[in-house]
Amino acid sequence: MKSLIIVLLSSVFIIGCNINPKNTEKNALLIEEYVKAVETEDYNLMSSLLHEDYLGYGPSINDSLTKVEALANWQVNSDKLYEEIKYLESRNIGINITSGKNQGEWVSTWAKLQITYKGERGSVVIWANTIYLIENSAILKSYTFYNEADALKQLGYVFIDPNDL
Repeated sequence: MKSLIIVLLSSVFIIGCNINPKNTEKNALLIEEYVKAVETEDYNLMSSLLHEDYLGYGPSINDSLTKVEALANWQVNSDKLYEEIKYLESRNIGINITSGKNQGEWVSTWAKLQITYKGERGSVVIWANTIYLIENSAILKSYTFYNEADALKQLGYVFIDPNDL
């Protein structure tokens, strides 16, 4: 029985040593750097912060982008769609998930964004949540959620029930 207790306590200590709380801070700072790169349209910095095997998901269920596609998408959106993306508020928290399907170092960001569109399209303010998986000091995966319908409504779009047509 004593041996079992010693093994269990040793296991907890060894597992606890594998979790580096400094990484959660370092990872949150990495995401802050990525946010600045988005705001300043610094595609070289964005590229350096995204893992070569990066996959981004959302906001819609079938949306996904590789690193190359994500960088191209940001470039097209900045050139043709967005005048400015500004983070009005942003909160980051890092966490280490030590077991299971989603094991890894994660950062969750809650943000209030103001997006100003080019031309006469106007601007919107949205709440967005993005969770990032960090591996080897790079963003390996991200999931982004926000209310697309709210953004469209702020731009003046009207939603009509097809049953009313």
